[in-house]
Amino acid sequence: MSEIQRFIQVNWQLRVFFTEDVFAATNLTLKTALADAAPRKVLVVLEDSLALAQPNLSRQIENYFSAHAEKLQLVCPPILIAGGERAKNSDQFIAEIHSHIDRHHIDRHSYLIAIGGGALLDIAGFAAATAHRGVRHVRIPTTTLSQADSGVGVKNGINAFGKKNFIGTFAPPFAVINDFNLLATLKPRDKRAGYVEAVKVACIRDANFFDEIERDAEKLTSFEPVAMQHLIRRCAELHFEHIATGGDPFETGSARPLDFGHWAAHKLEQLSRFQISHGDAVAIGIALDVIYSRNIGLLDAQSCGRILSLLEKLGFKLFADELLNADNSNQLTILTGLEEFREHLGGELTITLLKEIGRGVEVHEMDSQKITEAIHELRARRK
Repeated sequence: MSEIQRFIQVNWQLRVFFTEDVFAATNLTLKTALADAAPRKVLVVLEDSLALAQPNLSRQIENYFSAHAEKLQLVCPPILIAGGERAKNSDQFIAEIHSHIDRHHIDRHSYLIAIGGGALLDIAGFAAATAHRGVRHVRIPTTTLSQADSGVGVKNGINAFGKKNFIGTFAPPFAVINDFNLLATLKPRDKRAGYVEAVKVACIRDANFFDEIERDAEKLTSFEPVAMQHLIRRCAELHFEHIATGGDPFETGSARPLDFGHWAAHKLEQLSRFQISHGDAVAIGIALDVIYSRNIGLLDAQSCGRILSLLEKLGFKLFADELLNADNSNQLTILTGLEEFREHLGGELTITLLKEIGRGVEVHEMDSQKITEAIHELRARRK
């Protein structure tokens, strides 16, 4: 046997910009992030619900590119695409974006800009990653959840075979631009949704951040802008730090600590046919794993109580009836989420639990009886 072996190292630059009124003609954030010596083509995908909530936005986008046409050439008016998790259950929107990429001759030196929530960014990111084996993708997240978490990551995907993000890619965006003003028309539930990812990352990474969220809980529930901006920025920063320095940005191993609380959340979304939003499902998933961590002796009772109380103060409900769904053998269906979580990465089951606030630990098995006990505790807490 003979062998040739070489190591290939690929460097990626991750950039997230924070601004307001990104499409004001005098705001040069987008132009600075994208423009270089040559004029570049730009295709814009805009979430339809955002276009409806902010009816002047499409015209603002067109005016922006008209003002900077010497560097950035908008190939057509913004394309409206459905958002929300249900939009990820079909590949029809991927095909639609691909057709526009082909029609307007968007190449690897052009830009596909996606403006919307996490699901729309997933759809557009997957389309960008698979057209020409990768065109430059720019994310402009428009929900607290996507500005703080999913929009600043390196994953793209759609659902298939009843499983969340079964089809997808790892493809870092060329740039991410967080515009706080784009959150203005969100419903309270959607404004609140990103808070849970901040609680998550604070629990596993930064006890001081957890203290700050506790301190600002009242301001956050009233959507006070300064408190919200601080939470979004710090949450995004912690996610960036993990991706850049955690040693496994494309999840080639069996662990994904940033998905603390997500094994149950992903399954809960499916069981509810996505009637339960991602943010609400993650809050329940975190609560479940926090109680489980306490019950197996990992986490002290006081810390467990602080986390549960904070989630409730921020407006999250910590129980859903779908947690009690059972199969023909009377096994709780939510438990199949553990195997689906393991299968998504392969290897052995690896779940992040809590040792203390600010410190996550990995375990490789979970006791189904103790999970059930935690579910019933959440049910009793609701009453």
